[in-house]
Amino acid sequence: MIYVFLADGFEEVEALAPVDFLRRAGINTITVGVTGDVVRGAHNIEVRADASLNEVLLSDELDGIVLPGGMPGAENLDNCAKVQQAIDYCAQQDKIISAICAAPFILGKKDLLKGKRATCFPGFEAFLEGATVTGEGVVRDGKIITAKGAGVAWEFGAEIAALIVGEEKSKAILGAIQWKK
Repeated sequence: MIYVFLADGFEEVEALAPVDFLRRAGINTITVGVTGDVVRGAHNIEVRADASLNEVLLSDELDGIVLPGGMPGAENLDNCAKVQQAIDYCAQQDKIISAICAAPFILGKKDLLKGKRATCFPGFEAFLEGATVTGEGVVRDGKIITAKGAGVAWEFGAEIAALIVGEEKSKAILGAIQWKK
């Protein structure tokens, strides 16, 4: 199971493309409304979350989390105690932690990127404390996945899925959606 945290101001493509991809891969993917049941994206697209913060269960069934970017969405995620608890749980239990666009700054602040390769939206590199910032579209280092922005949201979803269902199935889905690299 993957939780995708949605907070007002999230970048819609960075959240919904990975949700779509993960569901195509057969992964139980639950959107979580951080700022309400209906969350308004950075481009005024409203999304009704599958679950509320009160329904988030940190257990062995959890494979990992997704932190979409967008502003002030990423800041709203950073300011949420329950999201911070989920990040801490995933780090302690060696679960997947994925962040795209501005959201990797949250991981940098928590010292989760020290000694790791990572990427982010241009201009946020200074917040990736101790990371080797690659500038690549999507970077996977262990179970931490970071991505640059909306333009690589499908690849971001594919990297997350690959850790759960395998590279072969993830590549097959990319082919099925006519993804061209």
